[in-house]
Amino acid sequence: MIASTASTGKGPTSSVAGGPRRPARVDPLAALRTPGDPPWDVYLTGTVFLDIVFTGLDTAPVRGTETWARGMGSSPGGVANMATALARLGLRTSLAAAFGDDHYGEYCWDALEQGEGIDLALSRSVPGWHSPVTVSMAYEGERTMVSHGHEPPPEEPAPDCPPRARAAVASLEPGKRAPWIAQAAAKGTRVFADVGWDETGAWDLAGLTDLAHCEAFLPNAEEAMRYTGASCPRAAAHALTEHVPLAVVTLGADGAYAVDRRTGESAEVPAIAVEALDPTGAGDVFVAGFVAGTLADWPLADRLAFAGLTAALSVQEFGGSLSAPGWAEIAAWWREIQSCADQDPAALRRYAFLTGLVPAVPASPWPLRRAVPTIGFGRSA
Repeated sequence: MIASTASTGKGPTSSVAGGPRRPARVDPLAALRTPGDPPWDVYLTGTVFLDIVFTGLDTAPVRGTETWARGMGSSPGGVANMATALARLGLRTSLAAAFGDDHYGEYCWDALEQGEGIDLALSRSVPGWHSPVTVSMAYEGERTMVSHGHEPPPEEPAPDCPPRARAAVASLEPGKRAPWIAQAAAKGTRVFADVGWDETGAWDLAGLTDLAHCEAFLPNAEEAMRYTGASCPRAAAHALTEHVPLAVVTLGADGAYAVDRRTGESAEVPAIAVEALDPTGAGDVFVAGFVAGTLADWPLADRLAFAGLTAALSVQEFGGSLSAPGWAEIAAWWREIQSCADQDPAALRRYAFLTGLVPAVPASPWPLRRAVPTIGFGRSA
């Protein structure tokens, strides 16, 4: 296991509020692009939240008492976590989402479109609809969240929605079908799916009807074992390949395990040891890293290692979306790790594929924008 001592940010009380400037990007698909490619690398849809994150809590809040947090940050959340992580890895990202027409919604729209270069042509601002909000409290490597929001008014999808894209990321819901997933797959889009906790307790794979249209399924260990009835996560991953070509099971502190039914290949990569500030959005960052590596045709083990690295870097920053690393931060980590004399040579070889990928010098501006205690700071005139 690589032990990371490098933090890419400036800590909970000195986070950077970036303006609407977009950092220079590394294009991981540059060698694969052709004139006939789809206009987007990844399409996704979902709900954008405003996340307010408290960190530096020694314990969970106790009823009837007041607890002070040593750190606080605000940033776009929900599906914005995934969209930002994808865009910061250089993927051309299209997001279809509803935004409130309040200040929170305006802030989230500007942060994603102007700050991250995410295409919002298929998104909309809903008059009179307030933005959903999540308050997250991070402590002891875990988090507790309280959310509030209402469903936006229904709207007929645009004629070109979902658009042509190399890939799409979907969050499956037990017992619910999302027609856009089948439509995207029919256009040749490669669909990567994750899933949330099954509140019904059924844990029936037959209820995940859209899984039939997916190329890859990325549950965590507990979800994978419950859905398959397997006694261990690795057995669960193999069982899942009866339903989807590629199964990736995240193992928490133990890393991740993947099986590709089409090639018969399996791979396992240990986690990177880091001191976590806030785990919000780490799962989304992991999926984004895996999608980037898959679209770039990397070996399965490299994809797992890269996804784990991006997730590990993200938990050292506030919030979900604005904690996602970019290529300059990945490069900084790689240079720092190689300079540590006591690193395991075998672990370093695991990440040697980064040498030909990361930029030689940090992209500008750097570091990337981070969550700040309040919205409105850092906005350009």
